[in-house]
Amino acid sequence: MTWDRPSSASDVDLLADLDPQEWWEDSAYALRTYTGATPTDSVVASVENELGFRLPSSYVAMMRRRNGGIPRRTCFPTSTRTTWSEDHVAVNGIFGVGRDLDNSLRGGTGSRFWNDEWGYPDLGVYFADCPSAGHDMIAMDYRDCGPEGEPRIVHVDQEWDYSVTVLAPTFAQFVRALRHEKEFEID
Repeated sequence: MTWDRPSSASDVDLLADLDPQEWWEDSAYALRTYTGATPTDSVVASVENELGFRLPSSYVAMMRRRNGGIPRRTCFPTSTRTTWSEDHVAVNGIFGVGRDLDNSLRGGTGSRFWNDEWGYPDLGVYFADCPSAGHDMIAMDYRDCGPEGEPRIVHVDQEWDYSVTVLAPTFAQFVRALRHEKEFEID
């Protein structure tokens, strides 16, 4: 199954000014664990086919600039409490498009792993892990839009019976809303 990539120019444009050198952490761990080779059209198509979902254009565009990693801004503000915090969730790393690294969409601990091994709900594509070592994840939620639509971004909390908290209406808006951890530190 392959999909024509619809023009989501506005969402792609939201991320156009992000400088990969400033946005991503360059530690040896980040590069070794999360950052894969730039995905070709055929890799994107095959990963989408295996997952059964068309990936958001903004996500694919971002992964073509740098295919996964640990962002420097790792916190997403929330209006409701989660097991992680009263006012935010944290991102450990963002999975790239591919299969070669464990932390890639089709890697050993990629999207399907969380459904098959941890019992996470089958709502779409799990693309970011959290510092809780598997007890919460960030996903592209396709339940309302179908496999070809623009998924919203959600936090899924395993500790609270896999409760789902909507974070952002699109991947690009999720990325733009990430904040530095220091903004959430208590004095």
